[in-house]
Amino acid sequence: MRVRSVSLLAFVSLPLAVCLSWGSPACRSVTVFDRPPKASGDFVRLLKKAESGDVIAQLRVGLSYEAGTDTERDYSQAAHWYLRAANQGNLVAQNNLATLLLHGLGVEKNEGEASKWYLRAAVEGLPAAQNNLANMYAGGRGVPHDDLQAIYWYRRAAARGFAAAEANLAHMYADGRGVALDSGEAIRLYRRAARHGCVPAKFNLGLLYFHGTGVAQDRIEGVRWFREAAEQGSSEAENEIGFAYDQGLGVVRDHEEAMKWFRRATEHGSLEAKHNLDVIAAGERDPLRKSAIETQSASGEKVREALVSTQH
Repeated sequence: MRVRSVSLLAFVSLPLAVCLSWGSPACRSVTVFDRPPKASGDFVRLLKKAESGDVIAQLRVGLSYEAGTDTERDYSQAAHWYLRAANQGNLVAQNNLATLLLHGLGVEKNEGEASKWYLRAAVEGLPAAQNNLANMYAGGRGVPHDDLQAIYWYRRAAARGFAAAEANLAHMYADGRGVALDSGEAIRLYRRAARHGCVPAKFNLGLLYFHGTGVAQDRIEGVRWFREAAEQGSSEAENEIGFAYDQGLGVVRDHEEAMKWFRRATEHGSLEAKHNLDVIAAGERDPLRKSAIETQSASGEKVREALVSTQH
């Protein structure tokens, strides 16, 4: 067994819901909302407004039920109120309802119906829905697989500065899906997404530089990007930093520091980091190098596609 480093890019994984406010979209994979919905202070009054037909109140009630703010979390009630607001043309409600349908939260799972609601909101210009619809096309979920359609919708969302779409479009360029393979454009888009706060984009930049995939190898730069992602809670980045210290790649070799990062990543849910701790504990290292590098994509091998919708 060997200490492992992740060397494969993945599509961005984002939270399940977007809140009522229209600030810059976050690109996180740790929390449920890009920012928690504010407590209304009087949920009963808000509920009465929703029942009277107020579309914004209906959306806010749906958000409260999905997040468990002001009331117990209840996905079926969230879906009910999103549907009422969605039928009145509220784009955020349409997008959020699609997400619940996609994951079968509070409703029966229905990818086809989810794609229809994403499309309705995407056509009207909601960047989150445009990005989510692109993911549906890229993954062939609820719609026929179509990378050209995915590129079209990623571009529309990215043009609005939506970080997840910028990162996902970068992935398409890095892999040559729906566009000519262009590592330079992939790097440019990942950097844009990183500037907009996208943690997976920072992690992927770290992978590209650390392994020299489509760019001159620079492990110091790779570790720098891993640190930025780790500071924002990326367990994958924490594992990579541990790997770098274990191997002495881009940093001075330091096994104690490696163990610290592997433990931190494990606490945050990284299975790779847990594997690495188990290997170290079992003493199953290479007797000459203490551990061995496993990099399946450093030679430019086709990257893994791990599509996870960038929901609300």
